[in-house]
Amino acid sequence: MASFRKAIPSLNALVALEAAARHRSITLAAQELGVTQAAVSRQIAALEADLGTLLFQRRHRAIVPTDNCLELATSLATSFSGIRQSVEQARARAISQVVTIGTTLAFSTLWLMPRLRAFRDAFPDVQVRLVSRDSRIGLESGEVDVLVRFGVPPFDDGRLMGTRTDVLFPVCSPTFAARAGDGDAFIERAADLIENDVSDRQWYSWQTWLTRVGLPKTSVSPAMRFNHYTDAVEAARAGQGVALGWSALCERYIRDGSLVRLGSREVLPEGMYTVLVPARRRSTPVGEQVARWLAEELKAEG
Repeated sequence: MASFRKAIPSLNALVALEAAARHRSITLAAQELGVTQAAVSRQIAALEADLGTLLFQRRHRAIVPTDNCLELATSLATSFSGIRQSVEQARARAISQVVTIGTTLAFSTLWLMPRLRAFRDAFPDVQVRLVSRDSRIGLESGEVDVLVRFGVPPFDDGRLMGTRTDVLFPVCSPTFAARAGDGDAFIERAADLIENDVSDRQWYSWQTWLTRVGLPKTSVSPAMRFNHYTDAVEAARAGQGVALGWSALCERYIRDGSLVRLGSREVLPEGMYTVLVPARRRSTPVGEQVARWLAEELKAEG
């Protein structure tokens, strides 16, 4: 650090240089910086002596930056802009309260996104940050403040704030349901099934679901496969086939009529949606408040 300080001229001089080069005026630079013209002139003269080069051509009531000056001033402007942005972000973080919520992509898109307006109304001074991914999100690292995880509690890394169970049943578009006729009979044929391919089998495959409802011998050959549940749901809404509908995630589409249940069979999965805060590190007061809000929203519609 000592060698760096020796290599870099006075910061005040560099600020004066950048302002003078930008305005092409000692007077305007002094006005911007809130100092006298003489002070700016002294800073620039000291900088020229330090660098061993002329920075401005002095003319009658005007200054013209040299090539060396323009190159240095351009670099300084870029650096000062970056410093200003970093300082503004630091101030914003100090003023506002930031809560990071972690969950799966499907839960974030299908359940949480439609409720963000209500969240903003409940927490107008809180900045929310979402971390959405289907791979496991832990609470030990500090990556998130609140986590919505599907599984079977308890969890070693999280303290439970609330839960909601779910129901799993076939869903499709109304037009597809009209063509299918008897929903239970259609499902037994295992035709036009839309599969969600995920490594976490808590999400259930069609084969697992069929076995759970008492149809273990049904041969499954999905018509379409997706690695994101949101895509599988959209394909079902578009009339492309039948997807497995998680009630909590599909309830908005069932309410607006773009998805309907097909048949009467359903499965209660072993896991549940859990709202968690860190178990081994101290959670923030606002993080606790947000976790309680999420838990109440889940419970209200469970």
